Amino acid sequence: MDGRHMQIGEVAARTELSLRTIRHYEETGLVVPSARSQGGFRLYTEADVARLMVVRRMKPLGFTLDQMRELLAATDRLDANAPLDGEERERLLERVRGFEEAARRRVAELRTQLARAEEFAATLHERLENATASAR
Repeated sequence: MDGRHMQIGEVAARTELSLRTIRHYEETGLVVPSARSQGGFRLYTEADVARLMVVRRMKPLGFTLDQMRELLAATDRLDANAPLDGEERERLLERVRGFEEAARRRVAELRTQLARAEEFAATLHERLENATASAR
């Protein structure tokens, strides 16, 4: 990481999240700007952007804010330089594995929904084609 700070507009563009959404995530404690400018503007680092990307990826899978907070707390602890005893490390890894499994299940559910939606759209297209052809 280069230690460079970005203002919220650049972070919004990079994460494809609205300013309002980023501020909401700040209010709920999911992400906290790493610094403030002399003028009081929020300043973010690459680590903050990475954190927001985790949240952005969890949202469409239906994870709640509390679940997002829980996963981030576990990964923060695993990534921290502080030593972990074996039991705590395994507990944290198990928690992350649980989120991975839940994400995989949700992706499979979404794939099924998408396949059904595509079938429906194809059926409508076919009906329109037939109706157009019979009107000629």
